[in-house]
Amino acid sequence: MQAQRDPLESLSHPASLLWVLIAGECVAAILAMAPGYSANRWVYFGLASLGVQWVSLLTLASLMVLRKVLSGRHALLIACTALALMQVVTLAVTALVFWTLGDYLHLGDHHWRALAFQLSGVALLIAMLGMGALHNHLRLRQLAVRAKQAELDALTARVQPHFLFNTLNMAVALVHAKPQQAEQLLLDLSELFRAALGGPDDVHLADEIMLAKRYLDIESLRFGARLRVRWILPAPLPNILLPRLTLQPLIENAVHHGVEGTTDGGEITIAVIDSLGSVRIEVRNTLSNIANGRPNPGHGIGLPALRGRLAESGRATLSIQKSEFAFLATISLTNQVTTR
Repeated sequence: MQAQRDPLESLSHPASLLWVLIAGECVAAILAMAPGYSANRWVYFGLASLGVQWVSLLTLASLMVLRKVLSGRHALLIACTALALMQVVTLAVTALVFWTLGDYLHLGDHHWRALAFQLSGVALLIAMLGMGALHNHLRLRQLAVRAKQAELDALTARVQPHFLFNTLNMAVALVHAKPQQAEQLLLDLSELFRAALGGPDDVHLADEIMLAKRYLDIESLRFGARLRVRWILPAPLPNILLPRLTLQPLIENAVHHGVEGTTDGGEITIAVIDSLGSVRIEVRNTLSNIANGRPNPGHGIGLPALRGRLAESGRATLSIQKSEFAFLATISLTNQVTTR
């Protein structure tokens, strides 16, 4: 995933320059309409517009000149540099206006000092507002990059080499003795890969459950009686949408830590609770004494990526509870309309 670009790069885009020009004209209009000025406001607007645009464009040009020096620096240093440049440019433009148009505008020394102070304050306020807007823009872009990275991590976690290797080995072992079972195994595997590598972003809960059952059917051939699965589902299922591959990492995690790492197997319980318009999906797996007594990398197969995807969607949250003998992952779906 591409890293976040230099903040100064955003200022060099045509759209950013256009917004700077528009914002400058708005500031000039506000200054022209401010009370306490009795002369021709159109003339004042023209002068204010000229001054604001010169300050804005010269500040941007100075930042572009210093871009190589500031590249890779801390954002706070870039912000302080931008503030200092804007203040220097503001004073320079004010001095130029006083020197060229002072007689025409009848500005004395006291007017010059007052004008310089006022314009410096306005420039400082504008710079702070601009930096706040730029900070929000960069933050939103960073969140978008993280969401894409979380999605990529989730898809990568779904296609695990050891799972594919074990499944294909099982298919080879069954192809002669139980060809129909081998065929069904490969069909289930193809459905899992189809869901992992493509498809809509949101799917129905029933489709997610069907995909989870296909995965558990494959794992049941591998673990046999060691894998015990219990489903607690309402009839009918809530007609809701959730992000694709939401259940898969939870069940995969439960199999890995609740069954694969034990000698006596374990039980996995998948429950869907629909209460007062809110829906919870719980995936619980047992932890044996053997699993607890040996080093374990922990429950983490795809869970950070899943939490990031759910947070990015804004419709669901993931909570985790772990005790000595059980592990519970709960997905709470918000703002969902359920139909029976």
